[in-house]
Amino acid sequence: MNTTQPQKITLLAAWVVVILTSMLPMVILQEIFKQQVSGDQRAIISFCVIGAALLATLIWKPLRGLLPFLALFAALVGIQWLVSERLDTLPFLRRYLRDPSFNVYMLAEEALNLIVTLVIIAALFLLGKKRQDFYLAKGDISAPAERVRWLGIKQGDPWNHVGVALSFFISLGTIAFLAIAGRPSLDIIVRALPYLPAILLAAALNSFTEEVTYKASFLSVLEGPVGPRQAVYMVAVYFGMAHFYGIPYGVTGVLLAAFMGWLLAKSMQETRGLFWAWFIHFLQDVWIFAFLAIGSITPGG
Repeated sequence: MNTTQPQKITLLAAWVVVILTSMLPMVILQEIFKQQVSGDQRAIISFCVIGAALLATLIWKPLRGLLPFLALFAALVGIQWLVSERLDTLPFLRRYLRDPSFNVYMLAEEALNLIVTLVIIAALFLLGKKRQDFYLAKGDISAPAERVRWLGIKQGDPWNHVGVALSFFISLGTIAFLAIAGRPSLDIIVRALPYLPAILLAAALNSFTEEVTYKASFLSVLEGPVGPRQAVYMVAVYFGMAHFYGIPYGVTGVLLAAFMGWLLAKSMQETRGLFWAWFIHFLQDVWIFAFLAIGSITPGG
């Protein structure tokens, strides 16, 4: 069926909001115009975009299907601003966030991320969503996958096979990249072993909070007004842009994160649950946090 004009308008409006509230404006201002953007300024930009979109829904009836999406984004921008610009500046929290020990600073960061996720879950319930609507369920882990020829996924391949294969190859690629970039000595690796419980806990928390906050929640409010496929693309773009200043830095980091955003959002839709998205992300994070823990050790110290 052809997309009608109102659907096109809704789709365009949703894309504008996603792009303008992502990291893209900040990246353009900082990388091209050399203008530093504070957290407060980014929040103001995002709230202005969301406010303009809300006003547009009052004028243009076809856009009113975006109201839950705009309400969720407003909650996300607000709680992210509160946590990153206010809570983490409190002296008692800064003491933990600046602690040189991986066990301390990483778990403090993940505790703040969990606050954001819990607020988003509360917002979704207030919007009338059930937990299954935002994939807060195991789902059917052996559900059939849709074909992705360039990944070798055939139509109908069960996700319990696809998920295992993706987990292995994505983890292998992550380990290879980190090993080449870091090249830690065996002595440092051995000294990092006591950090293993914190590494596993941080990886479990981070994978859960990112999958719920930036993928499952987005899908639940976007699939209706823009369709499942476009919702996945929007998740991929937003998640990808959030990693411009991550590791690896720049366009490479954006493309890799966007790929993961697309793939894991796709797994949620096809299994109607969080399991494979969380598990694949968890395994990747285990290796990333392991190398962060290794990096926190002072050689010879």
